[in-house]
Amino acid sequence: MKVLVIGSGGREHVLAERLARSAHVKQVFCAPGNGGTSAVADNVPLAPEALSDLVKFATERRIDLTVVGPEAPLCAGIVDRFQQADLPVFGPTASAARLEGDKAYAKNLMHSALIPTAEARSFERYEDARAYVATRDTPQVVKAAGLAAGKGVVICDDPADALLALERIMIERAFGDAGSTVLVEEKLTGPELSVLAMVDDRTLYVLESAQDHKPVGEGDTGPNTGGMGAYSPTPIATDAVLQQIDREILVPIVNALGRSDTPYRGVLYAGLMLTAAGPKVLEFNCRFGDPEAQAVLPRLKSDLFELLHATVHGKLEEIELVWDPRPAVCVVLASQGYPGEYGIGKVITGIEAAEAPNDVFVHHAGTRQTDKYLISSGGRVLGVTALGDDIPTAQRKAYAAVDQIEFEGAFCRRDIANQAIT
Repeated sequence: MKVLVIGSGGREHVLAERLARSAHVKQVFCAPGNGGTSAVADNVPLAPEALSDLVKFATERRIDLTVVGPEAPLCAGIVDRFQQADLPVFGPTASAARLEGDKAYAKNLMHSALIPTAEARSFERYEDARAYVATRDTPQVVKAAGLAAGKGVVICDDPADALLALERIMIERAFGDAGSTVLVEEKLTGPELSVLAMVDDRTLYVLESAQDHKPVGEGDTGPNTGGMGAYSPTPIATDAVLQQIDREILVPIVNALGRSDTPYRGVLYAGLMLTAAGPKVLEFNCRFGDPEAQAVLPRLKSDLFELLHATVHGKLEEIELVWDPRPAVCVVLASQGYPGEYGIGKVITGIEAAEAPNDVFVHHAGTRQTDKYLISSGGRVLGVTALGDDIPTAQRKAYAAVDQIEFEGAFCRRDIANQAIT
């Protein structure tokens, strides 16, 4: 089988790496890939947004399965285009991916399905949003309704900060058209949890749990990022909690999509808060999380190709997954200035030494290979994942590997997975 992975981040690197291990897979292509995917796949210089070119490539190369990593091409309809060309593709259609691409739509759908989530109001006019926020005296969360690469969420403990967030999103257009509509939500409190589930027309299969670390600073301080690290599994995801999430959140949202003639097929990501009143939805995503994928997929002992292939062809009920019981911790190394302005082109060294111990993996997120050097090309540069007999051991191994890697301005959070230890 020949597989095409679309995207260029750490999520796509781990997908390509795990697919390359499959006994069913003869060749992996990655479009456009990065400096790390080239070791396990043939990089193809096609952007994820180049839908026609990607369809043409998959047709000419007779690709047996295309796996779409990032959310933007999913929301742009890449799955629809591939299906029209009779090309097998993993991911939801554009109408189903709206669950991530339009937070106002997702909130309305959750309310109609009685799914527990934060109370919210959506606004298309800055004046209306400002007037509403001015009446609030409790912490609020301001969200750009469109796609903002995981950065369009501003947590505001002071109502004055919410007013500033509205101005930045709706007037200054910090996130472009993603901020044309905003949601103003109540701030929920409690530990966060990421749950991913494979979904086809008849079956929903919940994967191992994870916990992401969104804020850039230790102790969950500073602005939100695309994710500064993750670990899997998380102790807060007990069997009882996962059963409740399945019953009250995952099944209802899939059924709601089906009732609205937008059946879901692919991986469904639920970002949740475990509040005193039970699990509540922060957001839904229509793809593997990043960096959650780098923490979850290295623990998958089963064949990833078989899982994705079964989902695409409506045979998920035939799958029984086997997991490594050992936990994984992933630490993201980022460029100085991220999630704001940052420099690129910094020479990266030490990856070979970092990966020398058993069960340590370095997944590239923002790298590029030149004739002589591996250099940085993004805000999140590398994800360093380690497996260990317990979470403290995995954490120590991950940070020991991080300390082997150098590039100018590199930084990371030093408290990834602390929640599961203290």
